[in-house]
Amino acid sequence: MKRAPAAVIEVMGLRIERDSVILDSIDWRVERGQHWAILGANGSGKTSLLSALTGYLPPTDGAIAVLGETYGRADWRKLRTHIGIVSSSVHQLMAGHESPLDTVIGGKFAQIGYWGEIQPADHTRALGILRKIESEHLRDRPWRFLSQGERQRVLIGRALMAGPKLLILDEPCAGLDPVAREHFVQFLERLARRRGAPTLLLVTHHVEEIVPVFSHVLVLKSGTVLAAGDKRRVLTSATLSRAFGASLRLGRKNGRYMVSVRPRVDVVI
Repeated sequence: MKRAPAAVIEVMGLRIERDSVILDSIDWRVERGQHWAILGANGSGKTSLLSALTGYLPPTDGAIAVLGETYGRADWRKLRTHIGIVSSSVHQLMAGHESPLDTVIGGKFAQIGYWGEIQPADHTRALGILRKIESEHLRDRPWRFLSQGERQRVLIGRALMAGPKLLILDEPCAGLDPVAREHFVQFLERLARRRGAPTLLLVTHHVEEIVPVFSHVLVLKSGTVLAAGDKRRVLTSATLSRAFGASLRLGRKNGRYMVSVRPRVDVVI
């Protein structure tokens, strides 16, 4: 009997309720070898789902398992050391004088502004990661002089320093101009195809950021799963129109997606 592939994430019947229902009846499974994009309008539950996965938003009902550990039965603080997170909130914590090399080294210890003694092995590993993220030339440039796209790459390097098995990218292209965004998503494509790359979760509003390496898509709407699965099946004009509450037309060219909004036709009587 063929065994099912190992699950990186398994969410079963997840419900989160505070003053109101935030997430309801979420069933979702991410297997090894898959890379997922998570789509949804503002307020659809994307951030809440990430908070639940990382243990910052406890479930009201249901179960969450990440990297084989089940919430409530494992120390989620220890589990977080195997999960890399790149979020715009981290940008605000970085010191303007800190170099990318120091930022990446600090990722091993989950510290910003690491002040401890740097071991030669950590220095060597950090340099290797800077090469992997195509940023070795930035190693000594102060944070304040990095572009937004360069900062995002360095933060990915920081996350990789701890050797994560799961890498969460929470709207990493926010604030990037169109050229910088395209360079960044092409970089993600190359990174994900490297041997030993972690499972990627990309949270975004934009289908244009879903490069070919992302194999699956989860679409959320009002705290529930609207669609989930292989992106060729899930990404349709009808699904996106329902997710964003507008009439959208999805196009595809050379493995990349684009979307346009159909004009509204107002009837005047």
